Amino acid sequence: MDPMAKTGTTTQGLRAAIERSGYYPALVAEAVEAAVGGEPIASYLVHQETTFDANEVRRHVTVLVLTDNRFIVSHTDEQNADTSSPTPYATTSTESVKLGRISSVVMSRVVANPESYTPGTLPREVVLTIGWGAVARIDLEPAACGDPNCDADHGYTGNSTADDLSLRVSEAGDGPDTVRQTLAFAQALSEATAAAGR
Repeated sequence: MDPMAKTGTTTQGLRAAIERSGYYPALVAEAVEAAVGGEPIASYLVHQETTFDANEVRRHVTVLVLTDNRFIVSHTDEQNADTSSPTPYATTSTESVKLGRISSVVMSRVVANPESYTPGTLPREVVLTIGWGAVARIDLEPAACGDPNCDADHGYTGNSTADDLSLRVSEAGDGPDTVRQTLAFAQALSEATAAAGR
């Protein structure tokens, strides 16, 4: 398998990667291609995830696309028949973000045996988190002072963390090529956001 199969730079390559994922390729490709429009593609990543929810299996695909000016994210989920639909259905959404709006690109790497790590060794797991201010997680807790006998209300303290997209990829679950592709996409996005900020 070509290690760049899912992180290419052409519209045809993106469509081929979506088709290889096997997850409603016509629906996913149409949504992504409409969002990209005529812009040249600098990099992309297609990631399929299967989750088990009680006695149901659910599939989800995320497509990330980098153009010269924008970061595009697409999510497609399948749903079983429910009260709103007598047949199974899929929901797909796309979001287009100007590169200058991206505030953080975080790449977390998990490596085995760090004491003997050799540069260039593939991490066993990576988590790519991208923030652009659309979604934030707020963690609050009661504030306190240093006096252990104080029973006054000091309000709350906390922090807000940009958490618009988080994508976990593991060598065991997704394969080494997908880990490489995620690292390559993260590097391309980091470089593009740095250039947009100049």
